[in-house]
Amino acid sequence: MTAADRPRSWPAYAVAVLFLGYAAGKAAFALQDRLGFPGGPPVSAAETRSYFMDAAAAQWLATASGVLGACVAVATVTALGRRVPRTLMLLVLVGMSLAVGGGAGIMIVDAFVGMGVGWQWYHGVLGILVIGLLLEMIRSYAAATRHVAG
Repeated sequence: MTAADRPRSWPAYAVAVLFLGYAAGKAAFALQDRLGFPGGPPVSAAETRSYFMDAAAAQWLATASGVLGACVAVATVTALGRRVPRTLMLLVLVGMSLAVGGGAGIMIVDAFVGMGVGWQWYHGVLGILVIGLLLEMIRSYAAATRHVAG
């Protein structure tokens, strides 16, 4: 086994911290009945009014998704989480990577090319780091559970 093939737990914990930070930011905006994210581009009152659901409800759902994402990340490196069948966990991780990758991809494209959303260059760098960490977490989980068919 080469060093690149070894499972690592730190990416999962880093992803969990990022998800909890996301959840905290969304909860802060839910309490204010606002769309957006602290430190992100502002969302106008008109955009908030025209949103397909109540801003606070949307933000609370996003908060819950952040907490759930953190739990899944930690589950990839804990004994309890390793009891989940490997195939099921990999499917969940693929779904998570599509959702996170979509959001991070929008940040990256807007930050470096511009789409009019308002993400800055440092948001783009953060998006790249998040995608990299998530992919390393998935690779590490797959390496750690490779010998166990689930």
